[in-house]
Amino acid sequence: MNVAIWLFAIIIVVTLLVGAALGFYLSQRYTKKYLAENPPMTEKMVRTMFSQMGRKPSEKQVRQVMSSMNVSK
Repeated sequence: MNVAIWLFAIIIVVTLLVGAALGFYLSQRYTKKYLAENPPMTEKMVRTMFSQMGRKPSEKQVRQVMSSMNVSK
């Protein structure tokens, strides 16, 4: 009877460890894929956004937008 309880406990621990490792791997893979498809905002994207609005941004404005986005994260 004691052997069955120990075996059950070992199976549960091994299952939890395998699940945690697999979950970590899959979440890391998903995050890398998401960042590749949706890159974070860059200065070039900010300039493009300003030009689409019909404005030519100064370097100071671009840096202000970038810093405000970094603060909001």
